[in-house]
Amino acid sequence: MNRNTRALMGIIILLCPSPLLAHEVDLTKLPVGDGRISSSPTKGSIYACQARFNPNAPGAHQTGDWMNADGTFDLTKKVTVDGEVFHVSDFSAVIVDGKRKITGNALPSHPTGQFPISPNDEAFNYDRNPGSINAHRFEVELPVDPQMAEAPSCVPMGAIGIMLTGGVLFNALDARGDDALAHEILDKCGGHPQQTGLYHTHGKSPCQEDKGNDTQASDLLGYAFDGFGIFGPHDLDGAIVTSADLDECHGHVGEIEWDGKIVTMYHYHATADYPYTLGCFRGTAVKAKGLNERMAIGIPAARGPKRGQRPPPGGRRPF
Repeated sequence: MNRNTRALMGIIILLCPSPLLAHEVDLTKLPVGDGRISSSPTKGSIYACQARFNPNAPGAHQTGDWMNADGTFDLTKKVTVDGEVFHVSDFSAVIVDGKRKITGNALPSHPTGQFPISPNDEAFNYDRNPGSINAHRFEVELPVDPQMAEAPSCVPMGAIGIMLTGGVLFNALDARGDDALAHEILDKCGGHPQQTGLYHTHGKSPCQEDKGNDTQASDLLGYAFDGFGIFGPHDLDGAIVTSADLDECHGHVGEIEWDGKIVTMYHYHATADYPYTLGCFRGTAVKAKGLNERMAIGIPAARGPKRGQRPPPGGRRPF
């Protein structure tokens, strides 16, 4: 198993040489999510608030041999950004007056790669992210007992949740509307900074601990901005959950541990397959103060090259 494989296997997956059965995902042939954007809640897609995407928007300028010809990608071959940088993470989640008040500086408790990406890094051949990681003081109040809304709502570009690592979660799309995990070059913990230096992941960080296994349910990993929990890929019976097992928002109703009690309620799962976390909000979402309003509505900072073209001087600004 090579360095990239070990680094990116944060979600426990079963590799199988035969056709896939339920709860099995082949890391070497993950379906690319490009084009799976919908204008209404749709299973296996992103119900995006942003209706139009610019194919020339910022993004990785090249792809590598991890992209297969059959519309899948091989996660075990994907390049990651070098480095192991530790940050002073500040994260607090407390219940105050019936609300879950979450504050922090948006820096993760796990290490990150070295950003800006060095010209000596192999990743520089594919992605010349010039951003540095900066703290972003934020605050959000979520319902302790979130309720399912009458209808699901769209997810914005930018922050859709906060993980217990203190890191920010974005949806699965890059600025071009493509599958960010398939195309963008991330560090070994699955993240990178955008133009204001906000470090974020587009799915579960491989560096976030999850005690889930074949007989034990996954841990709570974080909170979506509608208040519902985001759990790892193992369901109550230990089975690995995929997008096919979940609803149009990438969640379902089931038994979970919630604030120290076993309850039956709606929750999301982080899976190995697209759309990785939320496809839409199943509850009523709120915005987090301090997490860059510009990014929350998905406005690209500048035009960038199409994949396969040379980036402009100074690199590109990622989502």
